[in-house]
Amino acid sequence: MEIVEPKDLKQHFSLAKRRHMELCRQKRIFNARNRIIGGDTKAWDVQVRDQKIKEATEKARHESFAAEMRQNDKTTCLLEDRERRDRKELCKAINDFQQNFQKPETRREFDLSDPLALKKDRVPRQSDNDVWNTVSGMQKFMGEDLNFHERKKFQQEQNREWSLQQQKEWKDARADQKCAEDFYMRTRLQFDETAQHLQKLENATRRAVCAAVKEFNKTQAAESAERKSLEKKQEEEDNLAEITNLLRGGLLSENPQQAASSFGPHRVAPDRWKGMNQDQLEQIRLCQKQQVQEKLRLQEEERLRDRLWDRQRVEHARETLLLERQGRRQQRELRRALDCSNLGLAKEQLLQKKYMKEVYTNQPTEEYFAQFNTRSR
Repeated sequence: MEIVEPKDLKQHFSLAKRRHMELCRQKRIFNARNRIIGGDTKAWDVQVRDQKIKEATEKARHESFAAEMRQNDKTTCLLEDRERRDRKELCKAINDFQQNFQKPETRREFDLSDPLALKKDRVPRQSDNDVWNTVSGMQKFMGEDLNFHERKKFQQEQNREWSLQQQKEWKDARADQKCAEDFYMRTRLQFDETAQHLQKLENATRRAVCAAVKEFNKTQAAESAERKSLEKKQEEEDNLAEITNLLRGGLLSENPQQAASSFGPHRVAPDRWKGMNQDQLEQIRLCQKQQVQEKLRLQEEERLRDRLWDRQRVEHARETLLLERQGRRQQRELRRALDCSNLGLAKEQLLQKKYMKEVYTNQPTEEYFAQFNTRSR
């Protein structure tokens, strides 16, 4: 009896799967109606569908990321507004506290930073020769005398004269610049006229060259048209001759004699063979029928052989099962006999221990002798 293991099942499953895939592949390749040379449309459709699913998944993931970013931006703006509002309220509270409880007049050092201290103090300088204006007081510097207004008026007059002189110099410079610009414009106009004359000469030369090229192209086009017409006429004559040869030849007339080969009567020329005759077809059909009958006979023999092997396998399994049952029955009988023998030996050993104990104590009992006599009988 054969035992099937998991690895055998796995191997059988893999072979069946591979066989099924090969059959599907053969149907797809050898079917002339559904076959497409150079591509597998089903695989392409699967790839397109996978690509669309991938693009949709990527788009959904980007949209979720964008929504999350927008939510984060809104949260950030709200937190920034709240922080700005809290900072503004804190600054306002600090200013209110300083104005109400930390006035400048309440400071100990207010007299050092009093803004009205100068108004309260005496006039630091009354004249240029004031004795209170010492060097260490730094109340009089160069240009800070009491006749400041007269000196300033003189300086303004002097600046006016300087300004008039600068204006005159600027006007002279402008006149010189204008003369230079006029000279530059005249020179530029001369250069422009020369360039226009050269441009006209170049245009005339280009027109003459274009006319010559156009005439040459016309000549070439006429020659090309004439050559094409001659080639077309020659091609028509060749085609007419080829059609005539084909109509008069044995290819279209389907003459079976043209398929005869020079290597023997049993061989034909493949490029001129028109097919088999009726006798050859009947012979092939007869051969096919014989092959079918032979295949059926072989299948019947194989089926009988398999049935015989199955019967032998079943009988062998039945005999093996009977032998196993008989062996288990014999093992149970042997174990039962061994257990009885072990039990008797255990009882004898127990009685012997009791006897030895009574012998050592010199006090044998009647019960022991009765048991011993009973066992002796």
